[in-house]
Amino acid sequence: MVRKFAISDAVLERSPGQKGDVFAGNVIDQRHGAPITIGYGRYGPDQSLQETVMVDDVMVVLEGRVSVSSRAGRVIAGPGELIHMPKGEAVTIRSHAEGAITAYVTYPHWQEERR
Repeated sequence: MVRKFAISDAVLERSPGQKGDVFAGNVIDQRHGAPITIGYGRYGPDQSLQETVMVDDVMVVLEGRVSVSSRAGRVIAGPGELIHMPKGEAVTIRSHAEGAITAYVTYPHWQEERR
């Protein structure tokens, strides 16, 4: 079934294991029988989170700017740009002064890999 989503369709919850103003909400995941997870993220101004990526993750910046640093360097993305974070990569994700709204696609499901 073909479906369309908006950020208002996502139930945004604090990103697991994080204490900052960083929220994520899936709109498609394993509960829907899909092989990928699709969702939205919201980063408050000047937020930062560090993690080792447990799945292949593609982040699309919809509003604001996001920096992702890894041992390979740092990339900055703004509206309409995307960042691929490969499985196993240690990253620091930072929002800038204006915060950010993102969309993401992961393979496999990030929630199952966090267990």
